[in-house]
Parts: sequence; structure tokens; C-alpha cells
Amino acid sequence: MSISAPEQPRALSIEILDGDLVVHLEDGRTVCVPLEWFPRLRDASPEVLGDWRLIGRGVGIHWSKLDEDLSVRGLLVPEHVHQRQQSM
Repeated sequence: MSISAPEQPRALSIEILDGDLVVHLEDGRTVCVPLEWFPRLRDASPEVLGDWRLIGRGVGIHWSKLDEDLSVRGLLVPEHVHQRQQSM
């Protein structure tokens, strides 16, 4: 099975809904992942979660009060796939 994602998928905006991080991408896709995957985000107040900004023209998301950064590509492609592709 092959998983394919653009090299630099870019976010347009994000939302926090019902315990999930919802990322809207410029190519029309929406990615939804549980906050449970990210303990700093999971444990943060709604006010702190709302204080985010896109970085690198949308390739990442940054929460300054949490010192937390997420890459959009990392949300799309599981870590083990990144590792396997780098070793090829």
C-alpha cells in the first residue's frame, strides 16, 4: 500500500471542535485528529488553544503560549512512513 501526500501541504485555518484539532488545507481537504495525541494541546485552556498562528506559509501551526509546533505534513503522513521513505 502506498500513501501519498504533497511534499508541502499547507493549512488555511484550524478549529478546535469537540476534543479534536481540525485543520483546513488549501487544497480543499480537512484533517481531523484527536487532541489526545498532543498532551500540551489536550491540557490547555480554550483561551490558550485559540492563540495559534500558521507558520511557514501554512506548513505548520504554532502555539506560542505552549511552545508547541505541529507540521501539517506530520498530521497527514504517519511517522513510520516518514522513516521508511527516508531509508529508501
